[in-house]
Amino acid sequence: MAIGATVWRGRYGAVLPAPSLAGRPPPAPPFLDMTALLFDLNGVLVDDEDQHYEALRAVLAREQIALTREEYYAGFVGFDDRLCVVEAFRRANRTLVAEHIATLVDAKAQAYRDLVAGSLRMVPGAAEFVEQAAGKFRLAVVSGSPRREIHAALERTGLQPYFDVIVASEDVRRGKPDPEGLLQAHAALTGDRRGPAEPSIVIEDSLPGLHAAGAAGMSCAMLTTSHDANTLRRAGADLVWESFAGHRPEELLPLVEGRR
Repeated sequence: MAIGATVWRGRYGAVLPAPSLAGRPPPAPPFLDMTALLFDLNGVLVDDEDQHYEALRAVLAREQIALTREEYYAGFVGFDDRLCVVEAFRRANRTLVAEHIATLVDAKAQAYRDLVAGSLRMVPGAAEFVEQAAGKFRLAVVSGSPRREIHAALERTGLQPYFDVIVASEDVRRGKPDPEGLLQAHAALTGDRRGPAEPSIVIEDSLPGLHAAGAAGMSCAMLTTSHDANTLRRAGADLVWESFAGHRPEELLPLVEGRR
């Protein structure tokens, strides 16, 4: 399996290399802040966590494993599909072999695609926020979703042109809460493979995502799509919003002013 961020032709014409090949930061116009904004996808840009739950629940039900909505939001949100399957079997004291994991992950992905085929809602204010941010910051998506799902969501919502780097589940050995994906995206956007010398801000909705940001040494702004505000603040979120509605990207800058 090739490990490395998916690379897009950037907003300014430069092709951004994967982290393992990056030699220097991509060129940027003078107005661009060097801060990188690293967006999760599900529950941050698109409001589809319920569809992910229903897809996983249906697949697990065929294996005689029950999963309630409360259990999903408390213990599964933020995991990639493989880890969701493994965790569900672990909680049920059931054993798994690698081939069966792959089969269940594929079934869950297909069930999700069927559920969102008719409609895919965006998080309120996401389109406007991303468009504004694209003129000021370097942008990436770092998600535990498969690349196919990320590309489809960005194309359907019209957000694809605004992101220079995508890190999908296939691009990492360890998903969130491990910081590998965030560090890959940071390196691809800034050319710094040693760590966040130039600050990055993570935008998340899940606790594994928040923990990944902390492990990467990055600030984390969180949306209350999957957890209430008090839970997120107690867990260490640097900033909590209900959604992007009514907010501007510049409001994130105080999170990194002390890190420059």
